[in-house]
Amino acid sequence: MNGIKCIGILTSGGDAPGMNAAIRAVTRTAISRGFAVKGIMRGYKGLITNEIIEFRSQSVSNIIQQGGTILKTARCKEFETPEGRRIAYDHMKAAGIDALVVIGGDGTLTGASIFAAEHDVPVVGLPGTIDNDLGGTDSTIGYDTALNTITQAVDKLRDTASSHERLFFVEVMGNTAGYLALNGAIAAGSEAAIIPEMETEVDQLGELINRGFRKSKNSAIVLVAENPATGGAMGLAERVKKEFPQYEARVTILGHLQRGGSPTAMDRILASRMGEAAIEALVEGQRNVMIGIQNGAIAYVPFQKAIRHNKGIDRSDIELVKILSM
Repeated sequence: MNGIKCIGILTSGGDAPGMNAAIRAVTRTAISRGFAVKGIMRGYKGLITNEIIEFRSQSVSNIIQQGGTILKTARCKEFETPEGRRIAYDHMKAAGIDALVVIGGDGTLTGASIFAAEHDVPVVGLPGTIDNDLGGTDSTIGYDTALNTITQAVDKLRDTASSHERLFFVEVMGNTAGYLALNGAIAAGSEAAIIPEMETEVDQLGELINRGFRKSKNSAIVLVAENPATGGAMGLAERVKKEFPQYEARVTILGHLQRGGSPTAMDRILASRMGEAAIEALVEGQRNVMIGIQNGAIAYVPFQKAIRHNKGIDRSDIELVKILSM
């Protein structure tokens, strides 16, 4: 078992539906493999403040359906310093923890990579973020649930958009990637998706207007990724007011609504598979890797590849939105 007797689990960064399912899977798989398990409250901050608790199988009972994270999460500037990471390491070793499973997004995995290199700690990451912006995995924990939340919201907005014959901009999360906006547009039947990946190539708002979206429709819903490159929903609405005054625009910002709610079956299954795989990776001697899913199969992804932000989007999906919005 590579000298590992006790495994610590933490969640860090933004919460995502399915994190609890992952915590449950990591805990019970580890126990079944003979490891002791300890939960670390409030992410890396909890390592520094020594908020470490014993986890047993019953500690994760009845949580698979819950959104958020029972371990809580927090940002931690102190962990970004060598001194803070040294305190975290000392507390980890004092608690008898030999390896870590960390659940979160790119910031979480970046911190894990630095911590592992500095203190020779075996760390395995799970991709817990609704943005789906980590490399080496087809999907991240929480992404499917967030997509369903966006789809339900847009379905309801369409009633108002149709009644008032307006152009609605719906801002969704995705600071570095447009997956939620693009696939949310396909799922909700939106007229367009404005995403950061395309902003340097074409004026997406101008293209929408010039396409004559009102030739066959009296209203339109456009999903917008909350990226500075797109200008966000408010910025686009201001542009419409100045450049296309013939259209009446409204803005809806879904915000943190997208992170909440009970995880879908897809996210529960994904989190459970990844949680088990994290323990198996440690048993195999893997370290400093993220568990990914590629074409339905578990994959070990080096941290540096996971956080590179070069995943890319499927350009055919952009064309699909245009075709289906006619």
